Amino acid sequence: MSHPVISRPRTAVSCTLLVTALCAGGTACGSDGNPLSHRPYDAADQISVNAPSEGHKKADPDKPLEVVAEDSDGRITDVTAYDADGRYVAGELAADGGRWHSTSPLAANASYTVRVSTEDEDGAPGRKVLAFDTGKPTTQKRLDVTFGPKKGTYGVGQPITAALSQPVKDRAQRAVVENALKVSSTPAVDGAWHWVDDKTLHYRPQEYWPAQATVQVRSNLAGIKIGDRMWGGKAKPLTISTADKLIAVTDAAAHQMTVYKNDEVIRQIPVTTGKPGYDTRNGVKVVLAKEGTVRMTSASIGSSDFYDLIVHHSVRVTNSGEYVHAAPWSVGSQGFANVSHGCTGMSTENAAWFYDTVREGDIVQVVNSGGETMAPFGNGFGDWNLDWAKWRTGSALTDGTPNGPTPADRARLRPQSV
Repeated sequence: MSHPVISRPRTAVSCTLLVTALCAGGTACGSDGNPLSHRPYDAADQISVNAPSEGHKKADPDKPLEVVAEDSDGRITDVTAYDADGRYVAGELAADGGRWHSTSPLAANASYTVRVSTEDEDGAPGRKVLAFDTGKPTTQKRLDVTFGPKKGTYGVGQPITAALSQPVKDRAQRAVVENALKVSSTPAVDGAWHWVDDKTLHYRPQEYWPAQATVQVRSNLAGIKIGDRMWGGKAKPLTISTADKLIAVTDAAAHQMTVYKNDEVIRQIPVTTGKPGYDTRNGVKVVLAKEGTVRMTSASIGSSDFYDLIVHHSVRVTNSGEYVHAAPWSVGSQGFANVSHGCTGMSTENAAWFYDTVREGDIVQVVNSGGETMAPFGNGFGDWNLDWAKWRTGSALTDGTPNGPTPADRARLRPQSV
């Protein structure tokens, strides 16, 4: 992220005109002719900062940082403030250059450096660098963050999750939290957080992650004030990678599954899906786990049709018990009819191949079923069933509008703490 820079076009234009005029008049354009070529003077007497700069006193992190021009003939042209962890503070400069104040919160128990640029009535530049520490939070209530999934390699459909230790309901506070949760990938893709509930966020790109990508997640919340009685706490950073792009598309009406690897068909499998009354859910699902041999009973899904089976090569795609698995008892129906209680069944040979081929985070999509569409949240990862515009309305940084700027856009539009 680039440093927040607040500039005054008037200064640049006036200096350019001054240099041009001096040169045109035959005056030497060296250090004696241009005030900007002078070595910057110490601007300590021209500015005041509401933070202690010496001794053992510490600044109150509850209060915004403020820099004021004390000399009526001079003005502030730029302020850059950052802490020892490299987090920059966003701020606003008054039109007359008389005052700058922070617009993003200071971190508690942190060390800050503030670089102030000024100019006097003749346009000569001044500089002042100050340092101060902030005190500890006045409350012990912390908002810790736990990222998911665990470190490892996943399919391109794997969302990033952030579990909060405290609920956050206020939209402004959510914006502080969300702005501090950073996700980057190589290759780079645009993405956004979505608030699932008061304590849970999911992050995904507009499209699936690129194959063979590296995704890094971190939090800059530590020591940041979130609310009147809540401060940012700890969060362990996370790095995951993606494997090849693997998507299995089941056409319930055609009773066929087509498996794509990096957009190339690698296998077509006859299948059976849910029979009427137990229709398999339509939509995009993400592989949650490879569970192998599982005992499946009618009681587990509340079915009135009794069954109690030991099922092999089981790949879970919903929390409620939908799997892709071996179903040797229904081979005669596979490719011709839907006879299951909602799972996708196939021969033992095909199920063994599927089990060995897929991994957590791979995509399993069902089309042309009589079932409802997979819910976005609450039953696994149905995140991809929200289109991008709808997904972005779940972010506290897009102003609740599908066409608002992404978090990446906002970083380019105005300074933010990183």
